[in-house]
Amino acid sequence: MAVDATWEIHDRKVIACRACPRLTIWREQVAREKRRAYRDWEYWGKPVPGFGDRQARVLVVGLAPGAHGSNRTGRMFTGDASGDFLYPALHEAGFANQVQAADRADGLKLSGMYISAVCRCAPPDNKPNREEIRNCLPFLMEEMDLLANLQGIVALGSLAFNESLGLIKRKHNLPFSEKPVFVHGCFYQFGNDIPWLLASYHPSRQNTQTGRLTKTMFAEVWRKAGELLN
Repeated sequence: MAVDATWEIHDRKVIACRACPRLTIWREQVAREKRRAYRDWEYWGKPVPGFGDRQARVLVVGLAPGAHGSNRTGRMFTGDASGDFLYPALHEAGFANQVQAADRADGLKLSGMYISAVCRCAPPDNKPNREEIRNCLPFLMEEMDLLANLQGIVALGSLAFNESLGLIKRKHNLPFSEKPVFVHGCFYQFGNDIPWLLASYHPSRQNTQTGRLTKTMFAEVWRKAGELLN
């Protein structure tokens, strides 16, 4: 089967998933009730597939779609404050062709990068539970398998870091004498042909508006990612 066809099958499986009753009910309720500012929108209201270059060497892993961001637009980190912080940084680093991320038809393209998440449905209070995370992780593992040129992972937030680390460990049977710990900017390399792992604070409004994550700090993460590829 052609690689593109395999990707299409994968994306259709993601979009059709209803494995988590709590998340299914919530995402569809949000899509019906909408936020006043977006009352004229037709919300996506389904699990959100990954987005980007299928020949990517870097996989970016976030937490989950935002209720009125990706759950509205149907594309990762699109239509909310996190995306407004992320995509200008990716454009500056040469991974994105533009700074804007408004909707699926805005012309945004990624080069050498694929963006995904631990969970594909918007969770209440941005907090998926352990069962919901377990249900969704096979999608992320499959994307890691499909990314034939994958060299490294940038994890946005501690949950994305820990779950990405777990998948790397499982996929490559890695024994950790000392488990890697999440710290913004930390970098871990595990051996030949095993994706490296680079950590960043999540570009959530909670982090960016409080100064926990600044534009300079974030730019350094993507500069490091580009340096590792070159």
